[in-house]
Amino acid sequence: VQLQASGGGLVQAGDSLRLSCAASGRTFSSYAMGWFRQAPGKEREFVAAISRRGGSTLYADSVRGRFTISRDNAKNTVYLQMNSLKAEDTAVYSCAAAPPNYVISSKKDEYAYWGQGTQVTVSS
Repeated sequence: VQLQASGGGLVQAGDSLRLSCAASGRTFSSYAMGWFRQAPGKEREFVAAISRRGGSTLYADSVRGRFTISRDNAKNTVYLQMNSLKAEDTAVYSCAAAPPNYVISSKKDEYAYWGQGTQVTVSS
């Protein structure tokens, strides 16, 4: 599966953004999906994940209550709605797919496919 993230940009603290991740292929519903981010000088960290049919979600403590992950399997797309953005949310955001039929996970090493990232910059 090939993944392409989009929707990043420069916003002010308190603003919202919605990231999208479009996947190729006809078996998108076979993949649990995740969003990760990497800030300059820091390791890539987990943000959110969603199960294959969207019934289960996981969030990092730092974004829970502000970010919402969702998916539309008919459109082969996973979304990350980010509200109440903070300067510390500034990072390159990447989407990832777990191996087919794998369970939802917050561990980046358990994701097999990665898309190019999209830059999110939040000015304070």
